Amino acid sequence: MKKLFLVLIGALLLSGCATSPESNSEYSADDINFAEMMIPHHEQAIEMSEIALLNTTNPEVLQLAQQIKDAQSPEINLMKSWTGVKVSTHSGHMMRGIISESELSNLREAKEKDFDKLFLEGMIKHHEGAIVMAQEVVASMNKDVADLSAAIIAAQNSEIAAMKELLLKY
Repeated sequence: MKKLFLVLIGALLLSGCATSPESNSEYSADDINFAEMMIPHHEQAIEMSEIALLNTTNPEVLQLAQQIKDAQSPEINLMKSWTGVKVSTHSGHMMRGIISESELSNLREAKEKDFDKLFLEGMIKHHEGAIVMAQEVVASMNKDVADLSAAIIAAQNSEIAAMKELLLKY
């Protein structure tokens, strides 16, 4: 009887280990937090890009805005597909790089060159925040998370360099 009891206790301990969040989930708490914060962050970048498509005729800014939309929409869908990610209605106002409602309002009202300058400055700030967020999970044990964060860092560093070049014209 004592031997059976010890076997049962051992089995319970082993099954408890097998169902712990760390071993049962393919995404760590940091991975999930990253996705839940990056989704609204990307959504704001897309919103800013959509405003650009309406408020400027500058072909370089238009191309950049479309590039941002085309890159970040699939990334949002990917992160939403990760097990455990809860899509939030959080506006993202506490995240790095998020522009304020006032800045967003100013962006909506600006046109042409005034718009271009505000958009570029705001998107640089926005991208810099996203890079900091992505750096926090670049060493994730999950290959999808590590790959996405590395891709975000590379793409947004490249876009920041291009935006800084464009800003020299203003």
